[in-house]
Amino acid sequence: MELLGERWAMLVLRELAYGPRRFSELKADLQGISANVLTQRLIELEARGLVRKVRLPPPASVQVYEATEWGLEAVPVIALLGRWAARSPWHDPTLPMSHVSLLMSMETLLSPVLAEGLRARIGFRLRDADYVATIADGVLEVERGKVENCEVIFSGAPSEVAAVIHGGAPFETIRIEGDMALAKRFVKLFPLPPKIG
Repeated sequence: MELLGERWAMLVLRELAYGPRRFSELKADLQGISANVLTQRLIELEARGLVRKVRLPPPASVQVYEATEWGLEAVPVIALLGRWAARSPWHDPTLPMSHVSLLMSMETLLSPVLAEGLRARIGFRLRDADYVATIADGVLEVERGKVENCEVIFSGAPSEVAAVIHGGAPFETIRIEGDMALAKRFVKLFPLPPKIG
């Protein structure tokens, strides 16, 4: 907790789980964090060896933050804390969610029993971020990158897609392309854990 215990520190590291991010992207996806607090947390995480600043190669040539290899080792722990928090009676799957939170929640909540025998590539176009999730042998693996060769593609704001997958919102609230039978099966693979009490 001395490494990640300050408010927002774990959430900053979570947002770097699938690759480098600009300061402005982190600030936009961490709703409620001030620029000063985000700056302080990034400085602290960098000093502790969990995050580093890098410059992307041309044509981007912008400064971004990325998790170090050691920092990424904490991501499964952060994901499990998310699963634990979903048991809270105050958990609301319709609240705003970042694209990273959505993909991480799916990796953590996937039911191997419900996913048995399923092999598929699922694309996600979540406003300014694209991901491909590959499901095989009861495991979901997520990569940030171009959506190609996918049987189903979900498009929309992360919170809208989360509401369909975790909250049972109707498919019409987002855009879905491809195999609709697979899409209907896919959204049922992530049951929320039972609430406490």
